[in-house]
Amino acid sequence: MSTYMAKTDADGFPTNFSQDWYVIDATDKVVGRLATAVATILRGKHKPQFTPHQDTGDFVIIINAEKIRFTGRKLEQKTYQSYSHYPGGQKIIPASELMEKHPERIITSAVKRMVPRSRLGRAQLTKLKIYKGPQHPHQAQQPKEFKLK
Repeated sequence: MSTYMAKTDADGFPTNFSQDWYVIDATDKVVGRLATAVATILRGKHKPQFTPHQDTGDFVIIINAEKIRFTGRKLEQKTYQSYSHYPGGQKIIPASELMEKHPERIITSAVKRMVPRSRLGRAQLTKLKIYKGPQHPHQAQQPKEFKLK
């Protein structure tokens, strides 16, 4: 089976592709379904020039992050955990509390688990911009609206 490999310049960056900017309205979108679509765009899997070991993805702006929704009883039952690697440094926060204070962290953590766990995945995650309200400071990039199915 033949696969496509993106051409690179002397520094190892892909040469024959362009990075677009997309804006996605998260109003009434289910967290997991939104995260899978965003991870696909960040990785570049929606393009014919997709190469697994190179960053050929696009930038994604998510607005209205506070209006996302969970299915079932996940808002009451789901928890988010962090650990500082110190004794007693484990924090467990329910999804309802995180939704009130920092709804953008819910989307970030969902997308973070869907990109590769490597330098490449961390670089792709920097192209994700999430905002609470309908305003964002990236008008100069002329983002296109991305409709989810």
